[in-house]
Amino acid sequence: DMSSANTVNLMNIRSMAEAAAYIGRLSVEAQNNNSGGPVFASTFLIAGEILGTKSELYLVYPEGNYIASSTQQPYLQIGETKYGKPILDRVIQTDTDLQRAALCGLVSMDATMRSNLTVGPPIELYVLESGTAMPGRYITFTEEDNYLRELRKAWNQQIKEAFNHLQPIIWDDN
Repeated sequence: DMSSANTVNLMNIRSMAEAAAYIGRLSVEAQNNNSGGPVFASTFLIAGEILGTKSELYLVYPEGNYIASSTQQPYLQIGETKYGKPILDRVIQTDTDLQRAALCGLVSMDATMRSNLTVGPPIELYVLESGTAMPGRYITFTEEDNYLRELRKAWNQQIKEAFNHLQPIIWDDN
């Protein structure tokens, strides 16, 4: 609803933090205007850059507040987080290149799908390169996708191989 008191000229937003705050205000306003119907709360990831600034990533909560990614937390995640997060925590760093980050995201999704039957394809992946005004790269993976199937198989095999190479427990049998 563009008649809102929160309406701003989007061309006047000077920072990604200001954009995240705006999205948060709109979300809360939409929830408050629900008039007693079902509660629909949304969480958003907003990322990008405004001309002359560096790329930024924000997670906007249903309550309207937001957090930013940082060197200590170089990625933000919404949705089911408990199964796929460990791979992200181990791989994603501030200097992780886009190709590796995208691959890590797919492996993370695979871990989530394996442990939670309510999560599954299609998986949509859209990657934007910072510092360019070029459109991003987009791909959709379906359940029948050969790449996704082979990735799942390779990851499963390699994680088993890594596990088999771990030092066995040395029991203290005094």
